[in-house]
Amino acid sequence: MIQAFIQKTLLFGEGMFNKTEGFWESRYNYRISGNIIVLAFLISLIIIQLNLWGAMPAAVSSIIPKNHFAAIQLAFTLLLMVEIVSLVLTLPRSVSSSMLKQFEILSLILLRQAFKEFGEFPEPVDWTKMAEPVFHVMSDAGGALVLFLFIVLIARFQRHKRITKTADEQFRFVKVKKFVAILLMFFLVAFGIFDLILYIRHNQPFDYFQTFYTVLIFSDILIVLVSLRYSYSYPVVFRNSGFALATVIIRLALSAPPYINALLGVTAAIFVFVLVLIYNGLSYKEQDTKAINVSKGS
Repeated sequence: MIQAFIQKTLLFGEGMFNKTEGFWESRYNYRISGNIIVLAFLISLIIIQLNLWGAMPAAVSSIIPKNHFAAIQLAFTLLLMVEIVSLVLTLPRSVSSSMLKQFEILSLILLRQAFKEFGEFPEPVDWTKMAEPVFHVMSDAGGALVLFLFIVLIARFQRHKRITKTADEQFRFVKVKKFVAILLMFFLVAFGIFDLILYIRHNQPFDYFQTFYTVLIFSDILIVLVSLRYSYSYPVVFRNSGFALATVIIRLALSAPPYINALLGVTAAIFVFVLVLIYNGLSYKEQDTKAINVSKGS
């Protein structure tokens, strides 16, 4: 009975995931998302300017920024939301692809943080008060650039290798990952609604991306544990656990102060890059060993 309940639950999660993925990956949705981000950017610029002119009601004026760079920050926040949904949808495909998407999001968060620093600059610009913020901007931008470099390198060197032995095992493993992805999608929406309510009520909102990455750590660990059902291979377990550790480092980077955040992000990228190189070497060695055994048997 318990087995039947689990199967029905996984089947429901798979159906929800397939529908969500089908909609999200459509060209129609890409156009809609792009249009929403552009409109939000333009409308926020207009609202900020109206607020500077004193044309907004007093009850609303207090929650509207008075710096135009805040519009850029909003646009990047919406872009990050789109990328996070894409990250959730990559979970069932490949652990390594999901890891790459996490670095992509971190690099965009660093760029968003750089624009946020710009948003703190006085208008007009007063260079006598901007020495430290400029260094913060350069640190975030430099960290994002180095992350971009390692994203390209990891994508070029990583090799996708199925850890399951049969097509049926692969199907079941993917079904479990789809269920985990749907749970993450639920948390993604719930966190967003809760954060928006706090902002409207003038309460201090929690950091959305930090909270999401905290949940992502546990989902990564869950996938590592589930993968043990299909493979006890030490290199596979170590690689997947290493990816989970990299997620922890990324989470620390999100809450770290300037300079440290970029350093932690780059450290995580270097760690994953070296891990991928070593894992690929072990995979090639394993393939060569099997080839030699086959040739000896023949």
